[in-house]
Amino acid sequence: MTETGIRNDRWSVAKGIDLQQLRLAVIACECGSFRRAAEALSIKHNVISRSISRLEHLIGASLFERSSGGIKPTRAGRAILRIARLILEQVDMLVDTGRSGGRGDTGHLVVGFYTSMSTGNLRATIGELKKLLPQLELATVERSRSHMMTALRNGTVDIVVGPGRLPSKDVRSLLLWSERILISLPQDHCLAARQIIYWTDLRNEKILLSDYDPGRELEDLMISKFVLRDDRPKVERHDVSRGIIKSLTSMGMGLSLVMESDIGASFAGLVYRELQDGTGPSRVDFYAHWRDDNENPALKRLLNLLAERYPSPPPVLGK
Repeated sequence: MTETGIRNDRWSVAKGIDLQQLRLAVIACECGSFRRAAEALSIKHNVISRSISRLEHLIGASLFERSSGGIKPTRAGRAILRIARLILEQVDMLVDTGRSGGRGDTGHLVVGFYTSMSTGNLRATIGELKKLLPQLELATVERSRSHMMTALRNGTVDIVVGPGRLPSKDVRSLLLWSERILISLPQDHCLAARQIIYWTDLRNEKILLSDYDPGRELEDLMISKFVLRDDRPKVERHDVSRGIIKSLTSMGMGLSLVMESDIGASFAGLVYRELQDGTGPSRVDFYAHWRDDNENPALKRLLNLLAERYPSPPPVLGK
């Protein structure tokens, strides 16, 4: 086939794929079955099945292995679903940008994050900002770390809050707070009887982590706690959201690492315990990131509030 023919073929396939097909495929993957996805969306089972079959036909690959117990992504499916999520995130950002046409106005602010806001400092700060500026049009956006930084650079969001410092050209950072790292485990697990769990207690356990952010900091921290590779717990990564990781943990498929701000989102059958080493609790630092050339007055108010609530420690003399 000629290059022109290849382009025309791709164009023909692309015209047949719609965003609804991609969304249904992603949701079905996260739910683990067409039936549960249909129930979650309050639509008929065969609507999802037909949509995904049509998508598979268009791209020429099977997305899922079907069985009586549900569905599981194929190797090609995992790669395709990852790209589908990226496409959907970009489309959502496009819509957010359109709705934020007056973002430079003093009354509009877009806050991005890639962490939980179920409890903790981020939730408290947003609540206080709304009390100070009750007329403020505040929009929050939760995406992956890489997409939040892209949105920050292209102006879709005003400020990004999350764990870890992310050096980037034209982006400033402010150290905010630190959060404890906790272990999430089924309530009937043998370690659940303890109020404090040590990293060494995880030696023979399986740790479930999401491919979504945050995650790298947690895995790196865990690895640093074990000198010998053979002593490290087994890490199993899943291309699903943090909420699905909680579901898998409650089913006894493994334990999971979470941050302190995540415990406000309760989940049946799960308990949280503090993780410690010989020096005490393990913690991760949170930062705010924003463009230095962003002149949104509402952003200035938020930065002032953050500086007041979480003043940076003074520098140590001689360093």
